[in-house]
Amino acid sequence: MSAGDTAGEGLANPRSGAGDDAEAPRRRARPLPWQHRLVADMLARRAGWAHALLLTGPAGIGKRALAEALAVALLCESPQGDGSACGECPGCRYAAAGQHPDLRIVEPIDVDDEGVAKPVESIVVDRIRALIGWVQVTSHRGGAKVAVIAPAERMNAAAANALLKTLEEPPPGTFLILVSHQPGRLPATIASRCQRIAAPRPTAAEAAAWLAGQGVADPGRALAQAAGAPLAALGLAGDEYQAERSAWIAALARPAALSAVTLGARIDALPRESRKDGLAALIGWLSGWCSDLARVRCGAAPLQNRDLRAELAALAGSVAPIALFRYHRSLMEARARLGHPLQPRLVAEALLIDYRDLFGR
Repeated sequence: MSAGDTAGEGLANPRSGAGDDAEAPRRRARPLPWQHRLVADMLARRAGWAHALLLTGPAGIGKRALAEALAVALLCESPQGDGSACGECPGCRYAAAGQHPDLRIVEPIDVDDEGVAKPVESIVVDRIRALIGWVQVTSHRGGAKVAVIAPAERMNAAAANALLKTLEEPPPGTFLILVSHQPGRLPATIASRCQRIAAPRPTAAEAAAWLAGQGVADPGRALAQAAGAPLAALGLAGDEYQAERSAWIAALARPAALSAVTLGARIDALPRESRKDGLAALIGWLSGWCSDLARVRCGAAPLQNRDLRAELAALAGSVAPIALFRYHRSLMEARARLGHPLQPRLVAEALLIDYRDLFGR
């Protein structure tokens, strides 16, 4: 069981957490501190770039920020000596405003007739066909054209197939930057046509320093909950999220008194469109708690709930390791089904009942 399984969005404010599509503010012109070396190396070899890049790594480490920093560097009309974006030219200003005509971001979001953006499950083929049509048009600013697809594994099969020819033979001066948290879910035909680049992960000190600079009062706690991913940690650091998480973890720490019906009602209390996010958060918290139970039972220190080692130790001896691992596997199966029609409250109640039963065997 991996601590990386557990960075999820919050029940209290589900869209403000560490979602795969919320890694970075839009159009960040500068790379994050731990990305500087990679970006400098890449810009020094800019003439040899492939026209399709695949940036990989766990969610929340800043791959989206890296992709957009590279995109802005490509679009800059007065690059600095090291190839980085100047931040002052018209191209940089257009990009910073999210209005550059030669930059296209493709993500699993639909915008309705009133301009309201709504997350959706997949990047559908119509979005990719629109991208292909855009790629074929001559650059408005007379320079490069750049498209960022994030996260690329959210393209459905038809969308991925539609992209193949453009990946293989893009028009001159066109760059496609694919961002993927789970590159194993990408079709081999997509991955094989891209130059794969592993996004750098920050050290614990780098991540904590960056979070402190963002005003996070307890970077260590947020990083532990986000499996060391700083942008995910930033989304988990809010007081409202932490209060909601603490309420659920307190219930998990006392399984004998746990009421699945009462806790399930907390999910039903969310707006209807947020209930699946609430269930995803619960699955993440359960997964992290069970991972730490397994670690403590084996004599290791907890990762995600470091401040609750005594509570974990009190429970660890009363749960059978095989049953705990089987339960964790059921959590991963439940998470894989989140995209399908379901009733979040009923799923939550079933998972909580099974969790409680671990300690009655």
